[in-house]
Amino acid sequence: MKIKDIMTNNVVSVKLETPVTEVTKIIKDNNVGSVPVCDGQRVVGIVTDRDIVLRGIAMDKDINTLKAKDVMTAKVTTVDSNSDVNSASNIMAEKQIRRLPVVDGNNLVGIVSIGDIAVRNNLQDNAGDALSDISKPSNSLF
Repeated sequence: MKIKDIMTNNVVSVKLETPVTEVTKIIKDNNVGSVPVCDGQRVVGIVTDRDIVLRGIAMDKDINTLKAKDVMTAKVTTVDSNSDVNSASNIMAEKQIRRLPVVDGNNLVGIVSIGDIAVRNNLQDNAGDALSDISKPSNSLF
């Protein structure tokens, strides 16, 4: 099965200069845990709810002046829409991430999460294996 068969197509993204206060509203309103950061349609980062807490609030920064670029994870891992789901779950496990922006060329076309994989009966083992690896303690926060 290909990523394009299970990904969320209507992904919301933000720009580098989007205020973090707006990013938090987008996360809340769309009931998501992360938002890709794009320069045009090219993914240059991702902001998670955890990024906002660890790189903003916990660092005593003024949340009202922060931009997406200030809190985003810049070394974002993406996956091609034609990639195999097994490959994506292996990437998630290896990199200890729960969400992957999906691209065609350099353009954002969707997002796939561990949950997207888990809800497919024939992929539940992949999701379980990936989640087990994702949940292992990591030596680095950033």
